Amino acid sequence: MAAAASSQQQPVLTYWDRNPPFAAVALAQAANVALQHAADLKATNKTNATLKFPSGEELVGVPIILKFLTRLGAQEGSNLYGPTPLAACQVDQWIETSSQLVSGQQFEALCGRLSDYLSLRSYFVGYGVTAADVAIWGQLQACPLWKKVRQSPAAAHLARWFDHMSSLPACAAAVEDLCPTKKREAAAAADTAAGKGGGDVGSFDVGLPDAQMGKVVTRFPPEPSGYLHIGHAKAALLNQHFANIYQGRLLVRFDDTNPTKEKDEYVENIIKDMQTLGLQYKTITYTSDYFPQMLDLGERLIKAGVLYADDTPVDQMREERMHGIESKRRGRSPEETLAMFKEMQAGSEEGLKNCLRFKLDMQAGNKALRDPVAFRCNLTHHWRTGHTYKVYPTYDFACPFVDALEGVTHALRTSEYKDREAQYYWILEQQQKVWPGLPKVHIWDYSRLNFVYTVLSKRKLTWFVQTNRVDGWDDPRMPTVQGIFRRGLQVEALREFILSQGASKNVTYQEWDKIWTINKKLIDPVCPRHTAVAAAGKVLLTLEGAPASPESSTIAKHKKNAAVGSKTLLKLGRVWLDQADGQEVQEGEEVTLMDWGNAIIKSVSKGPDGQVTGLTGVLNLAGDFKKTRLKLTWLADVPELVPLTLTDFDYLITKKKVEEDDDFEQLVNPTTKFESAALGDVNMSALKKGDLLQLERKGYFICDVPYGGSADKPAVLFSIPDGRTK
Repeated sequence: MAAAASSQQQPVLTYWDRNPPFAAVALAQAANVALQHAADLKATNKTNATLKFPSGEELVGVPIILKFLTRLGAQEGSNLYGPTPLAACQVDQWIETSSQLVSGQQFEALCGRLSDYLSLRSYFVGYGVTAADVAIWGQLQACPLWKKVRQSPAAAHLARWFDHMSSLPACAAAVEDLCPTKKREAAAAADTAAGKGGGDVGSFDVGLPDAQMGKVVTRFPPEPSGYLHIGHAKAALLNQHFANIYQGRLLVRFDDTNPTKEKDEYVENIIKDMQTLGLQYKTITYTSDYFPQMLDLGERLIKAGVLYADDTPVDQMREERMHGIESKRRGRSPEETLAMFKEMQAGSEEGLKNCLRFKLDMQAGNKALRDPVAFRCNLTHHWRTGHTYKVYPTYDFACPFVDALEGVTHALRTSEYKDREAQYYWILEQQQKVWPGLPKVHIWDYSRLNFVYTVLSKRKLTWFVQTNRVDGWDDPRMPTVQGIFRRGLQVEALREFILSQGASKNVTYQEWDKIWTINKKLIDPVCPRHTAVAAAGKVLLTLEGAPASPESSTIAKHKKNAAVGSKTLLKLGRVWLDQADGQEVQEGEEVTLMDWGNAIIKSVSKGPDGQVTGLTGVLNLAGDFKKTRLKLTWLADVPELVPLTLTDFDYLITKKKVEEDDDFEQLVNPTTKFESAALGDVNMSALKKGDLLQLERKGYFICDVPYGGSADKPAVLFSIPDGRTK
């Protein structure tokens, strides 16, 4: 049922005007399916929405109508059923579930369950909008009770998701079309989604020029000269998000035009990171795929008088560009330049002295327009093409051409390239003149992601790796995707943080606290709780009335979430406490031993240095924990305790905001890694790499190295910032 079908051939959707089918109308628009709709004036609250076909056949009920429209949209190229057959089945299940979202006693409870489901997700199925999201959004939009329930903390994640869905063009249009009286409410929801009302999703209502539903193509073009960092993650996720909003597609292309910096290792790890981020793309291309076409294009532009060969030394060329001085070679004839281009391709002695430059405008106030370089020689082995080529296109030459050739409609890039926007359009225009059929590409710029005490320059990050200031690109002190995930950041926290900023052009320096606060909200409900005691100065508390040999019981790993599972608790008359707690307790004081009960401290022994060397006490299980000052973590003195290395980190840079002219090597923090030994409860022997946990009263951690079975092979845990602890 194509959008171009005549109105006589289109089915008609009828409904009770007090229960508009928001989901069906929004889904039809998102799927590019033509659909007529009209309120049935004879309908009542018992009337189901009905899709009536010219043949006389009907589909009755919103769920089956949504499934039909989604299948129809799949024929038009939409991805509303997700990328796999499994995803399609999940979409169908959620469409059925959406029908339960009607006012009643179970409505609030169901919203709570949906919110919990979204606590670690952006969408109900996969990494993009599907018919499942549209179905649930439509039911909530139509339910009067939702306006009240959405204010509940239990529905926070669902409300965040709902605001995002309401900001999408298809959903906003459905509200305006079906319920004009709700225009002000829709505007308020859009304001909330834009951050004006405290919502968690930033504004993406940027009005992409000439954007058409189903036809927008964005691209993520990483250069394989290092691992992806958090700034690249923003670029990737924004490009994916815009592709999803317009039901378009995302292209991934490696910009491999500088063999001096590029490696297989970087390509492999960038692909790994893109999979972690959940990018949806069908294939990966490489700028090097188009080297033959670009050499051909270079020759065409030489013949057109657009390019000239220049052997001016690099430093002199840079100086001349700075002062607007034309090169003495600018007047070279096309024939002479063409001959020199052949020498460059051969890598001859004379050819290596030259580059090709655009003959643009050396007097332009925008220095990016002062005859930029289009091709330069490089004899370095290319990671993909070997020594086939001796000359390579620059990014300025290659990017517009390959964008257009691959069908990119909108090139999103950071505002630091704003002064190169005119250059991009001019170069593409010259290429279009000699390469007929190249389409237009629109540029949209957004703010670069900056963080305090952080450098995101690949050159500087490479320096940290090469000088062994860090243990590699995935070091948890590095702002790389692998580094921050190894530190314990969850991909959904990163996604939520990026989307909360929208497509703003305002350049700011972000505090890391915000992203870690989002992360804490996601992991706290699902983190198992464990206990650890610092090994240095640990204090033995001997208890009267306690078991002489270990007694085992089973308790929940998370008191508020039974689904996290259970763990073993060992009780014994000898328990270890932290030295800091030993310093706090006083003789005669009643304290609470967490997960056990109260005890009264009888004696406190100290050494000459003031360190507590031992404690004695007596259990008082009848005591009231509400009346005690100290709630202490403890571990039974058993040989099965797990040796731990607790690791914390500091910023690599000591200056909050690094300027361009700073000597950043002088700003390097000399000490950034802090390790301490501890003992963990017996359950921690089962920790696996990547497991998240909370150590009671010590914070959140991620297991980097599991316990190796002996004292010299401790489990290594990395602290996860919570957004509050400095």
